[in-house]
Amino acid sequence: MARVGYARVSSIGQSLQVQLNKFHDCDKIFREKRSGTTQRPQLEACLDYLREGDTLVVTRLDRLARSTLHLCRIAEILKLKQVNLRISAIRHKCNVERANLSKRVTTNVSPSLR
Repeated sequence: MARVGYARVSSIGQSLQVQLNKFHDCDKIFREKRSGTTQRPQLEACLDYLREGDTLVVTRLDRLARSTLHLCRIAEILKLKQVNLRISAIRHKCNVERANLSKRVTTNVSPSLR
């Protein structure tokens, strides 16, 4: 069971270092400098890499998903793979195997995406 980090900034001038500093306990880190609206090959590679029992770690939801709908799609992938999601900014670990993350996102998290 690995802890896998995913870090993203949207422009070349921004630094990934703040996010990377929070991944000290991750076994592998995927990182990219791309807008959330473009293709994100490192996110796709990260989702492909994850295995049952792994935990995906992100600093904030807006680093992972472009919208609530996009987040729900990612949550479905994590659920099918039985991968946990840890969002360090809200200090909340979601076990997608046992929970309906789409409902949790709408109820608990979507106000932070507005």
